[in-house]
Amino acid sequence: MDGEISTDEVNELLEDDADVRIVDIRDERNFAHSHIPGSENIPFHELTNRVDELDDADRIVTVCPHGKASVQAAQLIGSYEGTADARVESMDGGLEKYGMKFGLVRDDGDESAGGESAERESPF
Repeated sequence: MDGEISTDEVNELLEDDADVRIVDIRDERNFAHSHIPGSENIPFHELTNRVDELDDADRIVTVCPHGKASVQAAQLIGSYEGTADARVESMDGGLEKYGMKFGLVRDDGDESAGGESAERESPF
């Protein structure tokens, strides 16, 4: 694992169309409810069996609700031989912080939260 990355940095990467894979480690139901646009869902309990899906990645950012479990996921991904050359980071503050600041989308494409309003509620 190469450390943590801020929500601002993740948003910049996405706005710049950087070559980054955002891996959301929550279960499918929570991912469908809300997620970072363009992210992919690999639930934590499936990660060891699906880590080879990340073989071609140059940069990987793991995300979870609060930025704690994603550290473990980043460590696991970083220890995999197929991702040895990839930069692997965990998003500090998690989806709650990202969603409150930049918004998340639902599988139906509707915004579930967004903007920088301090009055926004958690997307969870």
